[in-house]
Amino acid sequence: MDDDSRFVEALAIMIPIISVVGAIIIIVYLRKFQNTERMAMIEKGVDPSLFTKKQQGNNSGPLRASLLLIGAGIGLILGYFLEASTGMEAPLPYFSMLFIFGGLGLGAAYLVEEKKIKEEDRRG
Repeated sequence: MDDDSRFVEALAIMIPIISVVGAIIIIVYLRKFQNTERMAMIEKGVDPSLFTKKQQGNNSGPLRASLLLIGAGIGLILGYFLEASTGMEAPLPYFSMLFIFGGLGLGAAYLVEEKKIKEEDRRG
């Protein structure tokens, strides 16, 4: 083995290790600064729970993500069938179906969210 291949192997091992350690350090520092901010608020007499309450209005992120992934999965399956039946080059049917059905999934999520907002407006 030459020196270049050893360096590449060592680098391939070190990148995930450094990434995980870096992510842990970032999380620890974010929690530390959040705690410091809360302690400063308490010292000044401000209730820290006022700033940490979650918004109840928009919780449709999981719906959007799930419909996007469902659409992407359907698009990949149809891309495979399109490639097999027409003999197109490999990336074209996959990407086209992925974008079409991913967009349809996001459109469906939008329609569901709008329907939910209209129902909530009727109630209250």
